[in-house]
Amino acid sequence: MNIGVIGTGRIGSRMAANLLKAGHKVTVHDVRREATDALVKAGAAWADTPARVAAASDMTIASLPGPAEVEQVALGRDGMLAGARKGHIYIDTTSSYPILIRRIAAEAGKKGVQVIDAPLTGGTSGAEAGTLIFIAGGEKEALERAQPILSVLGRKVFHMGPSGSGNAAKLVNNMLGQIEVYAFAEALGLAAKFGLDLKQVVELLSTGQTGSGILTQFYMSKGLKGDFEPGFTVDLAFKDQTLISQLGRELGVPLYFNALVLQRIADTRAHGLGSKDHTAAIIPLEELLKVKIRVE
Repeated sequence: MNIGVIGTGRIGSRMAANLLKAGHKVTVHDVRREATDALVKAGAAWADTPARVAAASDMTIASLPGPAEVEQVALGRDGMLAGARKGHIYIDTTSSYPILIRRIAAEAGKKGVQVIDAPLTGGTSGAEAGTLIFIAGGEKEALERAQPILSVLGRKVFHMGPSGSGNAAKLVNNMLGQIEVYAFAEALGLAAKFGLDLKQVVELLSTGQTGSGILTQFYMSKGLKGDFEPGFTVDLAFKDQTLISQLGRELGVPLYFNALVLQRIADTRAHGLGSKDHTAAIIPLEELLKVKIRVE
């Protein structure tokens, strides 16, 4: 199949590489052409606009920073819709805004183009291994058509409902995830200040009802080891929590913990840690408490 990939950063580049390995013809585009060099060398074709990616493809997959980029790529003058033909499927894997994806789907429908919002979890390692989890919204028939491609890239697809549902569910997921990131940071900071063995503390927390992948997967592989090279950045966490806050206001849902964690993330960014992994949440606490929150 002819597949387009728009956005070849940490996630998109690995998805495109897996599609090439599976024998698909892949056309790529990124605002930084050099981000596609390795893929072109591996056999992908380059297109200089999203419209030309769509024109060369049966299906286009986008992996972008946020809503502003999604809107430009999909609806801009040289956007995906300008080149997509009837029957094309556009899959947006960005954690974006549900109302925006509904607008894109409505515009795409006028041309006979189907839209799936399929934000993902699994990070860079999951993208490389082809074990991502997609949280999808859109028509069931479109998702069935896309399933053979999504199965190359991931291990499970949750169909959450109509257009926008994937993004809404991902925001719910990420809201809770970031609340846990900062809750664990404070709990571990308290334990470290008292002088507890953090390795034992992590084992205790992981064994009981407080167990969470945020602790056992993210913290234990990144922050608690002193590795803050990004898997999921503080800046992306801030973007998501801002979107969650906006959605809560529009729906009239009070989100007290989201408001608090948004300020905590803003504080982490103010420490110059925006480009670091989100487990860098422990660094300002280390400075404040004058202890190391690490597991040796």
